[in-house]
Amino acid sequence: MESAEHLKPGTEIAGYRVQEKLHEGGMAVLYRVASPTGNEAGLLKVPKLGFGSHPACSAGFDVEQMILGRIAGPHVPQMLARGENDFGPYVVIEQIAGTPLADYARRAPLPAADVARLGAALASALHDLHRQEVVHHDLKPSHAILRSDGQAALIDFGLAFHGHLPDLVEEESDRPLGTPAYLSPEQIAGVRGDPRSDVFSLGAILYLLATGRLPFGEPTSLAGLRRRLYFDPLPPRCIVADLPEWLQEIILHCLEIQVEARYSTAAQVAHDLAHPDQVALTERSRRLRPAGLMVAARRWWLALTAPQRVSKPPTEHLARAPHVLVAVDTGYASEALFQALREAAQRIISSEPDCRVSCVNVLERSVITEQEEGAEILRSLHTQRLVELHHWAQGLGLQQERLRFHVLEGGDVASRLIDYARASHADHIVIGARGSSGLRRFLGSVSSRVAAEAPCSVTVVRA
Repeated sequence: MESAEHLKPGTEIAGYRVQEKLHEGGMAVLYRVASPTGNEAGLLKVPKLGFGSHPACSAGFDVEQMILGRIAGPHVPQMLARGENDFGPYVVIEQIAGTPLADYARRAPLPAADVARLGAALASALHDLHRQEVVHHDLKPSHAILRSDGQAALIDFGLAFHGHLPDLVEEESDRPLGTPAYLSPEQIAGVRGDPRSDVFSLGAILYLLATGRLPFGEPTSLAGLRRRLYFDPLPPRCIVADLPEWLQEIILHCLEIQVEARYSTAAQVAHDLAHPDQVALTERSRRLRPAGLMVAARRWWLALTAPQRVSKPPTEHLARAPHVLVAVDTGYASEALFQALREAAQRIISSEPDCRVSCVNVLERSVITEQEEGAEILRSLHTQRLVELHHWAQGLGLQQERLRFHVLEGGDVASRLIDYARASHADHIVIGARGSSGLRRFLGSVSSRVAAEAPCSVTVVRA
């Protein structure tokens, strides 16, 4: 009988034929396999269950099988087969084509635009995972792959948490599990299941891509890990002097020690990385030294006296931080409709202190903007619409960091709004409806199309 660590090329498992061993880690062995038709590349993964293996190996493999059977989409590998053979359990998964994020990390520090592009793709993949009730809990460059279309895919779910499954990993170990360089403070303290833990790990990856260094080094002891509960990393701009303030703001916002001070969702990180001009700069962006000993002592006391936190399904956290998109047609001068939009938006966000609101307008191209001076006219109109959006939003009474403003361009207003909502992970759209007319009934209104086709909840408001 062959052992899982020494499967010979040509061995057939569930119709798949072993080609070669790709990787042997501390918890599992990975082989490349050919499908029965030869048209589908796959990976065979088997846990290391022999003498001396960690008890979490078996639990982690069971967790990965259960989670892969419950998640789907372009950001995760497809499970092709699973079962048990003479050497033990196995799973066959899709081999994702693309470039490992670790390849980019080896070339760090990268230009800010590249850090933002890679980080936004990774954050979007994380948010999709969190919406499927999964927290990865072992996010690092070697566990992410960039597809050719720019999307990121996440792999290796052996330490993951699912909001509706038993947490077998926690039951098997009383020590923090994961890669020390990327662990969040709450994971070190024994708390699992919070999607903001992945946001912290994302911040560590962004720090590495931007500076070429890890924010907390690679500690090898529990005492070294616990320093993360009290001490900040060196601000990135101390290492790369010309790093943009907006990028330091995003990185340090992800790496906040107190989980409540971090970004509430990975979608918020993705949005800020994709729109650096919209990032609200705080003291974090200008920081040139870590917090002092007094702050560390206060954090030590808070950690000592903090009540025990209870794990909740990830979507419960996301529900407290929705992204609300308000479509404001500033070209339709109806103060009554503007006020009705404000009141509808306020009702939605009043009970959600961590929500984000994007005020969006679509600028339609016209005969005027196609003329010789069209580009200048378009820029002028773009600026005017932004000013009008800011004016409209004053009535919401929200802090600057919770508001975003975007003027989109395009002829099909409904399509632009729907595409933007999908790309920005909007949870709710609030849109006004103009008065009825025979032509609008015949052609279909923008609000009715958005309500019918949007990927999220929609509230249509009338004056």
